[in-house]
Amino acid sequence: MSLVPDPQNIRLALLGGTPGNGHPYSWSAIFNGYDRERMTAECPFPGIPDYLNQQPTEDLAIAGASVTHIHCAGEGEFTAEHVAACSHIPHVVDAPEDVIGEVDAIIIATDIGGEHVERARPFIEAGLPVFIDKPLTDNLADLRTFHAWIAEGRPIMSSSSMRYCREFLPFHESTADLGELRFASITTPKSWETYGIHALEAIYPILGPGFLSAQNTGTADRNVVHLTHERGVDVTVIANRDMLGGFGLLQLCGTQASIQTASADTFFAFKAQLSAFVDYLRTGRPDFPFAETTELMQLVIAGILSREQGGRVIPLSELSLN
Repeated sequence: MSLVPDPQNIRLALLGGTPGNGHPYSWSAIFNGYDRERMTAECPFPGIPDYLNQQPTEDLAIAGASVTHIHCAGEGEFTAEHVAACSHIPHVVDAPEDVIGEVDAIIIATDIGGEHVERARPFIEAGLPVFIDKPLTDNLADLRTFHAWIAEGRPIMSSSSMRYCREFLPFHESTADLGELRFASITTPKSWETYGIHALEAIYPILGPGFLSAQNTGTADRNVVHLTHERGVDVTVIANRDMLGGFGLLQLCGTQASIQTASADTFFAFKAQLSAFVDYLRTGRPDFPFAETTELMQLVIAGILSREQGGRVIPLSELSLN
């Protein structure tokens, strides 16, 4: 059952911006198209026009949905007015709540998990479907709040684009050629709090649910996280603040063979991620169960707690939602 009045004409509000996060530019462009000359010359994130400009015009936008309203006042290296000019957004609002009654769904484009409950609350209480950028949250109290909202039937979706990484999709279907998996590793730059979820969600569709524990023996700048899984697989995730050359490097090792590959097609992953939300709005059927998001957030939280507690192994069973 559709979550929006007109599934072929979905009006979206894009809300929020955080330092270092260019999603307001890129995500809006993937829905609306963009001013190529202005985006190329003025976008404060040069990687965004680099990959947008490589796309054929006919492959760029998601049909039947558009960003019609934006708010991100003083939160990043940009203004809402500049994003609107670059990505053809017709309405800039004075306050986030001003979009209620004007749009069909909300996209919260910020990556500070501890802010997401309060950013989302007005729209969830208004009954609007909400997509929340990764990570959904970074603490157990807020995860319990989201869990309660989901139990009430509130339409909420959150994901990392790495779930949709083109290069990793074959391993979602099968790793049989590798034999029984025994070890996996993946790397990411930036912080565990904001980018650890990229690494985790890249691995998760390959292994599936069943993570047991997390141990972070690193530091805030150099996170080294060991995860265990009920399939007998050990997973190592490295999140190093300035390791910009190490985003999305995946290794899978099994009893018969191994593979090494890397994320490369940013546009494909973002468009697939946003298309999954649009499909959810049109059908009422999420691309994956919220229980997966819950387990992923427990891993994020366990990694933080372990680091803060001197590298203690944190069983996920300690992070009860009750």
